[in-house]
Amino acid sequence: MFDRLQSVEDRYERLNELLSDPEIINNNNKLREYSKEQSDISDTVQAYREYKETKEQLKDAKVMLDEKLDPEMREMVKEEVSELQSQLDEIEARLKILLVPKDPNDDKNVIMEVRGAAGGDEAALFAGTLFRMYSRYAEAQGWKIDIMDANPTGLGGYKEIIFMINGTGAFSKLKYESGAHRVQRVPETESSGRIHTSTATVVCLPEAEEVEVEIHDKDIRFDAFASSGAGGQSVNTTMSAVRLTHIPTGIVVSCQDEKSQHKNKDKAMKVLRARVYDKFQQEAQAEFDSVRKSAVGTGDRSERIRTYNFPQNRVTDHRIGLTIQKLDQIIEGKLDEIIDALVVEEQSSKLDSASDDF
Repeated sequence: MFDRLQSVEDRYERLNELLSDPEIINNNNKLREYSKEQSDISDTVQAYREYKETKEQLKDAKVMLDEKLDPEMREMVKEEVSELQSQLDEIEARLKILLVPKDPNDDKNVIMEVRGAAGGDEAALFAGTLFRMYSRYAEAQGWKIDIMDANPTGLGGYKEIIFMINGTGAFSKLKYESGAHRVQRVPETESSGRIHTSTATVVCLPEAEEVEVEIHDKDIRFDAFASSGAGGQSVNTTMSAVRLTHIPTGIVVSCQDEKSQHKNKDKAMKVLRARVYDKFQQEAQAEFDSVRKSAVGTGDRSERIRTYNFPQNRVTDHRIGLTIQKLDQIIEGKLDEIIDALVVEEQSSKLDSASDDF
């Protein structure tokens, strides 16, 4: 492990030199590449340097114990040795986590797609509830929300809503949300007070840059049509809504949220690029079942991941067996307790897999 850490520190120092090189400074692509690489390993280098400094302090303290000391001083040095050893153990545990391979998509913006599934109007209402929950969570993180496309119902729900959340690390937090979400509650559409079970599905995609997935104009079929709102009524009479079909994969994206055809096309391209990128990633990772079937199950989007029980104010995440009696808070966007538990579970799983390297 420490050979790897030393290599990381050496690379960090080399990046310092490269980032001071006038030739690199004048090359925007290289400057961006090296700056990101240095930023990605800076926490590891800082922790490794802290480890080496603490280890040196511990060594000095142990040397003092071999000297002739009065009882009071010896007790103080023993206490210092104990504290430094605890610090060293804590830093080493942190370093192991920092050395676990990071998901390259973690720092990206996220495109989320929420759809009502089983349950008719109540499923659409639940999709609306989930959208508001994610919106409030994003706002609390200081992230920006941009609706890409929406198909609302007359009751305030959504058959489908696609939106982007812009913010550093958005995907690292929200990638665990992909899957089927189940709700148990008395629907607003139900007059007899019976509890119904409905589902909505969530898909989280990392935003893909143009350099990461190349889509040629010749591979896209473009259609324009007049946009319409809930119930099919006309929103405007211009051909502002767009539909993009990626011919090689058959992926279709529609967008009609903006009044401008140009803006709708830009938004649709972002969604299309993310879906094509995701498809290629899914295919590439299919050979690595042990990775895809991680402890938190982020890969299988048909998997029922969570149940929201309104009568009992209870949320259960089935992947990690976590039950929280705070549904009223979670539905208001206070997702940290669930997301933090999922992050810890994934880190533990990766640590177990990488334990041979340490």
